[in-house]
Amino acid sequence: MADILFFIFAAVAVGGAVGVVIGRSPVASLLFMIACLASTAGIFVLLEAHFLAAVQIIVYAGAIMVLFLFVIMLLNLGHDYRRDIRGGLAMLVGFGVTGAMGGLLARQLTDGGRALATNLGPGDAIDAALLEYGAVGVIAQPLFTEYLVPFELTGILLLVAIVGAIVLSKKAS
Repeated sequence: MADILFFIFAAVAVGGAVGVVIGRSPVASLLFMIACLASTAGIFVLLEAHFLAAVQIIVYAGAIMVLFLFVIMLLNLGHDYRRDIRGGLAMLVGFGVTGAMGGLLARQLTDGGRALATNLGPGDAIDAALLEYGAVGVIAQPLFTEYLVPFELTGILLLVAIVGAIVLSKKAS
């Protein structure tokens, strides 16, 4: 069951990434990016990294996407009234796939916990680290020691992107 869910979430992530690139309007690209990030959070849930899934939804699909939406609104890219998201049958299929993914994920979370607890293997080291440091400590320790420079560079890159968007919007008006 977990393999099926993984392939579904992976397909949605790849489809969302393609939709971001080929989307005709920035808002539709933003919606595709949210679908991609949400499916990535679903993959984190399958890997039993619930904290990472929550951070993925709260920080990326929530805060960063709102920031991108404000930048798009600030740039005022014009009004192209061509529809980017199809209606009718495509919307019905989308709701069906979403419902099926939700049902499979709910089944995995209820039945999968017992099945995954009996498997012993590479996850034992992670379980030991979780018991010693806790879920946040396991992530925070390497993030603020080994990966501190990439973490800070990502923050600076986002700041530069925001300042660039504001400069571009000021020149246009």
